[in-house]
Amino acid sequence: MSLESINRALVSHDLVQDLKRNADLREEFVKDEAAVLDRYELTGAERTAIEERDFRSLYDLGFHPYLGAQFARILFANNKSGATSAVQHLLASIRREPAPGHADADDA
Repeated sequence: MSLESINRALVSHDLVQDLKRNADLREEFVKDEAAVLDRYELTGAERTAIEERDFRSLYDLGFHPYLGAQFARILFANNKSGATSAVQHLLASIRREPAPGHADADDA
């Protein structure tokens, strides 16, 4: 992905930046993700990709790769010891592979 392919108009960029900066919002996101997403004017494709943890689709929409890594940490490893798990989820999504620990991944 080149910098030219980043879609700066994606509202999901704002969501991730807000989640990075606001611990209360992160806590609320964990408790009621849908309510937090409702506050943002996400496109249907953005929202679906977020709900399905589909980073590949976010990147195809023009999501910034740096924010993708940050978002993975928020979603999968909101602690220091879980960075490896976040990266594994992120890479599996980009490669269109089953998420680590998912039943399909165990069957492979």
